[in-house]
Amino acid sequence: MQWDLEGLHVQALYIGTFKCTGRVFLSRVKYGGRVSHHVALDSPIEVYGAVRHSVVVDHEQVTRVFSNVQGA
Repeated sequence: MQWDLEGLHVQALYIGTFKCTGRVFLSRVKYGGRVSHHVALDSPIEVYGAVRHSVVVDHEQVTRVFSNVQGA
């Protein structure tokens, strides 16, 4: 899997626990060489009492990458 997922629709685990899906609007290499993705969620999730509309996930937490086709 490539590291730059900008524009792609993904399924991931936020902080290793909360399943989420959405579109990656930024992929970046962090200090130390690890990759993170900023994801605009398809629908908000509640995380420990706070509602999230976007999340940052580590590359290792991405479980599936969908095509660019809307609704795929």
